[in-house]
Amino acid sequence: AATMSPGKYGMQEDWEKDGVQEIMMDFLLPTGILLNFPVSRNDTIKNIKRMVWKNARSEALFNALGDSDAYVFTCINQTAEREELEEESRRISDVRPFMCVLRLVAREGDRVEKLTNAQISLLIGKGLHEFEAQKNHEVNEFRSKMRTFCEEKAQERQQLSWQQWMEYSFPCDLEPCCFPCGSAKSKNTKKIFININFMLQQDPQDLPEALIRNALKKKATVFRSVRQEPGDYTLRCNGTWEFIYGNHPLCQFKVSSHKTPSLVKCPTFTDQYDQQHMYNKNPPQPTNAPLSFSCFLIAKQLNLVKLVVQAGLFHGSELLCKVVTSSEVTVCSEPLWDQRLEFDINVADLPRMSRLCFALYAVIEKTKKPRGTKKKNKKADCPIAWVNTMVFDYKDQLKTGEFLLSTWPSVPDDKSDLLNPMGTVEKNPNVDSAAGLLIHFPNIRQYPLYYPPLDKEEVRLPTGKRKDSCLLLLEIMDNKNYTEFFEDEKELLWKLRADVREYYPESLSKLLLITKWNKREDVVQMVSLLRNWPDLPVIQALELLDYSFPDPAVRSFTVRCLRKLSDDEILQYLIQLVQVLKYESYLDCDLTTFLLERALSNRRIGHFLFWHLRSETHVASVSLRFGLILEAYCRGNIHHIKLLAKQNEALGKMKALSDFVKSGSQKMTAEDLKLCIRQESYLEALSDLLSPLNPSIILEEICADKCRFMDSKMRPIWLMYKNQWAQGDMMGIIFKNGDDLRQDMLTLQMIQLMETLWKKEGLDLRMIPYGCLSTGNKMGLIEVVKNSDTIANIQRNNSNSAATAAFNKDALLNWLKSKNPEEKLDQAIEEFTLSCAGYCVATYVLGIGDRHNDNIMIRETGQLFHIDFGHFLGNFKRKLGINRERVPFILTYDFVHVIQQGRTSNSEKFERFREYCERAYKILCRNGTLFVNLFAMMKAAGLPELTSFKDIQYLKDSLALGKSEEEALKNFKVKFNEALRESWKTKVNWMMHSLAKDNRP
Repeated sequence: AATMSPGKYGMQEDWEKDGVQEIMMDFLLPTGILLNFPVSRNDTIKNIKRMVWKNARSEALFNALGDSDAYVFTCINQTAEREELEEESRRISDVRPFMCVLRLVAREGDRVEKLTNAQISLLIGKGLHEFEAQKNHEVNEFRSKMRTFCEEKAQERQQLSWQQWMEYSFPCDLEPCCFPCGSAKSKNTKKIFININFMLQQDPQDLPEALIRNALKKKATVFRSVRQEPGDYTLRCNGTWEFIYGNHPLCQFKVSSHKTPSLVKCPTFTDQYDQQHMYNKNPPQPTNAPLSFSCFLIAKQLNLVKLVVQAGLFHGSELLCKVVTSSEVTVCSEPLWDQRLEFDINVADLPRMSRLCFALYAVIEKTKKPRGTKKKNKKADCPIAWVNTMVFDYKDQLKTGEFLLSTWPSVPDDKSDLLNPMGTVEKNPNVDSAAGLLIHFPNIRQYPLYYPPLDKEEVRLPTGKRKDSCLLLLEIMDNKNYTEFFEDEKELLWKLRADVREYYPESLSKLLLITKWNKREDVVQMVSLLRNWPDLPVIQALELLDYSFPDPAVRSFTVRCLRKLSDDEILQYLIQLVQVLKYESYLDCDLTTFLLERALSNRRIGHFLFWHLRSETHVASVSLRFGLILEAYCRGNIHHIKLLAKQNEALGKMKALSDFVKSGSQKMTAEDLKLCIRQESYLEALSDLLSPLNPSIILEEICADKCRFMDSKMRPIWLMYKNQWAQGDMMGIIFKNGDDLRQDMLTLQMIQLMETLWKKEGLDLRMIPYGCLSTGNKMGLIEVVKNSDTIANIQRNNSNSAATAAFNKDALLNWLKSKNPEEKLDQAIEEFTLSCAGYCVATYVLGIGDRHNDNIMIRETGQLFHIDFGHFLGNFKRKLGINRERVPFILTYDFVHVIQQGRTSNSEKFERFREYCERAYKILCRNGTLFVNLFAMMKAAGLPELTSFKDIQYLKDSLALGKSEEEALKNFKVKFNEALRESWKTKVNWMMHSLAKDNRP
């Protein structure tokens, strides 16, 4: 018998060996014959099958095989699962079987269906069998409904005319229209005609994506994003938690010491509706029964720790009644805790989207005595775990029976709020690292209980109004920055709710926030009022997608308003629209359907929707939801799968290159990288694909000789491509592995939005919001901005030492002169002036931190632009407790020197620069609500510097929300003058940065 070397299993090492071109493989045929011959690592499955048939001709029972198309290879993959290799264009080196054995089996079922399923699984990074293994009725119904919906959209697309199909496949990328304030759109708008010559005889579905495109030559460079990982907190204990309702145990939860996070169990409640309440038009008044449960705890010994359970009922961000907290239980030998916990709310008053939120935390007594004898002993709350669950299921039915959930470990950063109502109601799929939570909802009736329909109940709006009340209402509505209301104001708003709808419909969010969702009568009134509410402008509608507004009627109304969005606007806000999907409590929701509908009507939207979802499928809390939406999109656009799969394959190769560069020694050179890229499988995978950054651009032929990697920590890889539209020109992308690019992506999105708003008002500040796309877990792409350099490099190259470089005021102007001779210089200085104004305003408004001369760049044409947005919203770097960045935005004297064309007396040019800044700032202030709402929608993303409304306060202050334009501009002028006055401090900071960089080992 053959022996295997101890401790070595599988072929992982063989696939990763450099220089190994052939691998011996075994092929097991359905006739019982075993073949063994070498195959090239670069061979496709299709070619290998052809070789099997060739070698099998001389074997017994060959005639019993039949046609090769009737068979498919199977293997054991790297995740120890049996995989059918339906996609036969894949290379064996990409399949990477766990063992060097391929088994040939007869195809069963619908081959086209199986091939499609295999392609989708490979593309979205999740096997579709994982969805089926859920054995979840909600998942099954959602998949069925979305499949029908998306396939119907695909059928509709088949009926499109040639022009409509072109608009879907190649949506025009046009500049924003400029309509000066107060002027109406011209009736004699010129039409734009685009002529296209198709030189290839091929199916229109296979035509290259970049036939119609504006060849916008924006470039990017490498930047760094450092993110601290939160420390893990572990509390180990053994024991059982059990919740009791009356004399009946509702749930039980066991914690064993080998589970890393120690988690807790959940209670349930009983309902006071009877059968008549569910179906009668005038239901009887329910009894005032509180929502309650009792708890019983047994746990093992743990020194100096007491355990507490906290429970809360929430509707969005609103607590429906007082939080219920158990007594502290000392964890000693067999302690007993038996306590009735009661919610101060009637079950009949629970809103439709009620969610039960639980937290388990430890109270650790501090051993150090506090100063002073009067103070009590201090205690520290250490959160351990949290879990949320909906009270009603996706069918509106009150939950009954047992539910086994896996809980989520708490991150003990913010100890003020132990409960996490903003968190998911999904169970943790990582069951091996999380304790199970068994919940039992008692079946208190022999028939199912459903949430009563609200449209059958009588609604009466208050009539009559007093003049003084209306004046007070006007005062409340005029205050744009209202976040808190006094009780008398709430009563007035509710009393005059019909007037709010008629005269102030854009203030719907204020009315929703003061609605008493724990009072059924008020909920009925609000939902009824909403049915006839006029559509809101998109800026106000976006606010209603926050988790504070979970009611299905509100979310349905919001999506109705969003239908007015143009395709360009959908693309502009798509990052946020994907993030707020995390707030949805059920899989099937109006927002998901809306996004799929628009993605299947415009392939550019589909492209970015795919990547925004695909980049977060590794996040456990949304892995299922995002995976299901991706599957639905793929089924609705089979032709797009091939293009996306090519991009996905290229990204896989980029990741392999990055790992290769990072794993190498310090002697790793660019030549090693180029040698790797020149391999056939790499050349093929990295060439002839649509750029994930911009599907209008074809990355045609990779130039291995021009590729390189940076010396920075994450070793970003620069990949350069020939430009088919400009002979001798090149385009480049940067692949970054190890940094979270989402904050950079958000910042660049905001800069692009600012540019759009400015252009619409006739102000073109020559911004460069270069492409940036997160494609996976701490992975992504950045567009290369060609013919550009950092301010630091320009200063260093024009100075004798790092110490004096930052103070060389002539360096920038001299560099521009060398790149723009004679008459071109004036235009370059104008480009510099405009872009400098734009970025001064943008970095001030967004609170961009860590600004130094290594992350400010300039193009040879004069355009200045910023890179590396690892800090924003006023999170400035500190050194030894001192704020290193003392000015709100960067405006140094060498910038002013360029703006004034090198002449100190040229104040006219500088005043024009100041005017650009002030005009740009006023435009942003007028659109301040939009920026605040977009940032608020990003709270779900989990960015370290954007987790709560407190983080957005910087933006409200910088955009002067609630203040007049005169007040806002006055404050901006003060900041502008401060930046100019303190510019020497910026220079010192830049000098220190340059010295530190030069002195790095």
